[in-house]
Amino acid sequence: MDYQRYIDWADDRIVNDSRRVVVTFLLVTVVFSAGLGSVSTNAGTSQFTTDLPAEEAFTRVNEEFSPTFSPDTGSTQLIQRETNVLSKPALLRMLESQHRVEQHASLRVTSTSSAASIVAQQLDPDASTTAQQIDAVESATSSEIDAAVRSAAEESPRFTSLLSTDFNRRSASASATIGVVTHEVPAGISSGSGQGGSSPLTSIQKQADFTIQSAAHGSITVFGSGIVAEEFSSVVVDSLILTVPAAVLFILLFLMIAYRDLADMALGLFALFMTVIWTFGFMGLAGIPFSQMLIAVPPLLLAVGIDFGIHAVNRYREERAEGESVATSMRITTDQLLVAFFIVTGTTVIGFAANLTSSLPPIQDFGYVASVGITFTFFIFGVFLPAAKVELDRLRQRYPIPTFSESPLGSEGSALGGVLRGGVVIAQRTPVVFLLIILVTTAGAGYYATGVSTSFTQEDFLPPEDNPDFVEALPEPFAPSDYTVTGVLNYLEDNFATTQSSQATVYVEGPMRQDSALEQMYRAGDDPPESFVREDGRADSTSIVTVIQDRAESDPEFRRLVERNDRNDNGVPDDNLETIYEYLLDSSSRERTLNYLSEDYRSARVVYTVESDASDSAVAADTRNVADDFRYQATATGSIVVFQAVADLIFESAIQSLAIALAGASMFLVLIYYVLEGRPSLGLANVVPVVVTVAWLAGTMRVLAIPFNALTATMLAITIGLGVDYSVHVTHRFADEYAENDLETALDRTVRGTGGALFSSMLTTVFGIGVLALAVFPAIGQFGILTALSIAYAFLSSLLVLPSVLVVWDRLLNAQGLFGDLFSFGETRRPEPIDGDD
Repeated sequence: MDYQRYIDWADDRIVNDSRRVVVTFLLVTVVFSAGLGSVSTNAGTSQFTTDLPAEEAFTRVNEEFSPTFSPDTGSTQLIQRETNVLSKPALLRMLESQHRVEQHASLRVTSTSSAASIVAQQLDPDASTTAQQIDAVESATSSEIDAAVRSAAEESPRFTSLLSTDFNRRSASASATIGVVTHEVPAGISSGSGQGGSSPLTSIQKQADFTIQSAAHGSITVFGSGIVAEEFSSVVVDSLILTVPAAVLFILLFLMIAYRDLADMALGLFALFMTVIWTFGFMGLAGIPFSQMLIAVPPLLLAVGIDFGIHAVNRYREERAEGESVATSMRITTDQLLVAFFIVTGTTVIGFAANLTSSLPPIQDFGYVASVGITFTFFIFGVFLPAAKVELDRLRQRYPIPTFSESPLGSEGSALGGVLRGGVVIAQRTPVVFLLIILVTTAGAGYYATGVSTSFTQEDFLPPEDNPDFVEALPEPFAPSDYTVTGVLNYLEDNFATTQSSQATVYVEGPMRQDSALEQMYRAGDDPPESFVREDGRADSTSIVTVIQDRAESDPEFRRLVERNDRNDNGVPDDNLETIYEYLLDSSSRERTLNYLSEDYRSARVVYTVESDASDSAVAADTRNVADDFRYQATATGSIVVFQAVADLIFESAIQSLAIALAGASMFLVLIYYVLEGRPSLGLANVVPVVVTVAWLAGTMRVLAIPFNALTATMLAITIGLGVDYSVHVTHRFADEYAENDLETALDRTVRGTGGALFSSMLTTVFGIGVLALAVFPAIGQFGILTALSIAYAFLSSLLVLPSVLVVWDRLLNAQGLFGDLFSFGETRRPEPIDGDD
């Protein structure tokens, strides 16, 4: 394939029509900028659960098992912490707080409940309102209150569930309790399992907090999904305020060192700015919302853009240092770098596009947007930047524009050039032994990395409980907000036995009128798995079966109806189920019945209580196994199951994208080096440092206890994309030098020229992206650490490992006999250099 004529055409446009190229790119930038205002946001965990069977079942459960035409509700928790929350003053503080929120119409309160209310009704059974309950407690003596507490503990299981685990019945004391306020809110917030980025409850709960503090004197904390949503938004904003200025400072500092010329640096920064504008403008025009996953895109564009910019300018300076003209220097530069940039872009796009195979929409969006953004980067830095540089230097020839330094990095005789030769020295002395050591350490790191955990929880999107001291010491506006959500969640987990996460649900679809329907539901609770709570040898569960049993205990007429239709005398009817259901729906048990049985008798739900210390993976697996025991179609669902399904998909996506990215990049490199150089095995040599980088990074994830989560799931594919960037520059430059020089000279010129640009690019991106580790949003911090490490590993493997790989490649390629012929894939020996070529 005669690809050179296309390169020559591009060279001509860049050098001879530079002004037209610059204007064209600026006009395209204006077009894409029009899409910036259309970029929407999509935050929280809910975006990851879309289209999952468990999530669809969870949504249907929420839609079907609620009273018809009832308004959507949301709840607020009132967490009271005192020396003894069951003392008279503490009970009055909780009741007064309940009473005050009930009086505010804007809070849309439909009901309140608490342990204090239960105690008050023990004192006065007729006290149905909070005002009456306050009177009951105020008129009671301390001994009467203690007796009422002990009586409530005996009669009401709900009472003890609202108290902390240190509740002492004898002394009638506990250190914490939870009150619940139920609100009527706009439709739709109570469905789904994920936490979105905003909530209609936010303003309600903020106002409730203001109302309660005056009554509770600081002893009650208001908590709920609205508070969580607000804090999530704050942590993202605070993270950006903290990290973006630091990243800009580091990038500017290292770009000044790399370019050592203000005009060139301004040109490189403007090209980076254009890349971001094009990418986000494209998102707006394409209707792709900005999510947590896409936080990773700007750093990636900066990493590749900085690398391309430094390489372009440094390569151009090498030719200018040889005395070539502006046009000739840029033609030589683009003639070589357009090919290198194309190879980097192709492999990087393959690495990112591998995420399109994921079943999770946010990861698919990341793969799509990152691929498009890297393509834009190729055109901006491969065409626009060289053309703009030509225009800049021509203006310098006519006008006194200041020029500070035009010398290339890593030039011969420089201290940096000597350091960069370390990999060449190893390659000259003991390449085989060195590669064997690398092989063993890489295999060990890869095996160790198999223990990396997977995580998908609400906490992945929340700040740490305590900010580092240096963060707290920062002045405004860099000082972060005071975060409370994580601390509250940890407190609830540590001090209360029952939480919302201690349940799992099975959604059953089938003809519930069929005689065997209830029997199979009942039998599913036999011999429960380890993670399920047992009661009398059976799974502790709530369903239409328990509704029937509870009704039969209190209603003699209904009990006789059940007994007439119970063939095996186990309390579960086997005949005339429709008659049973109709009786329940016509009774006071109607609302509870509809919580577990749909009105058309075509579906039902069974809620199982699970052990609080059981892992999410165990609960999810056991719930699926129980669901499989149903003869009807049954789906395991609930928050635990949905989140574990996402975690499983995250791990599957990470491994799948890694395999596809590696295979795709390898095939692309083999093909491209066959087309460009006639040496496909160079593509295989090119892949070796990438594999080393991926293994090292995955092993480091386990060392640092960083799991695959919503943001780090893409790191392995990203590592391939960024790792190939560095190794391609070295390999392609080596191929060009090897065509005119001997092996040692080719390696030496490669690491001095390309290595210098790689070193500056590495420092700039490592520090520029590494500052994300300062973010108070943990997922962003982990991503920043891993991205910085992946770039550092890619640089080290390209400069230390790749030279030895190329030496061994040369020995195998030029080996005599059958082995050498097979390995060369039909390649021919490089002709000996002509005298004077060096």
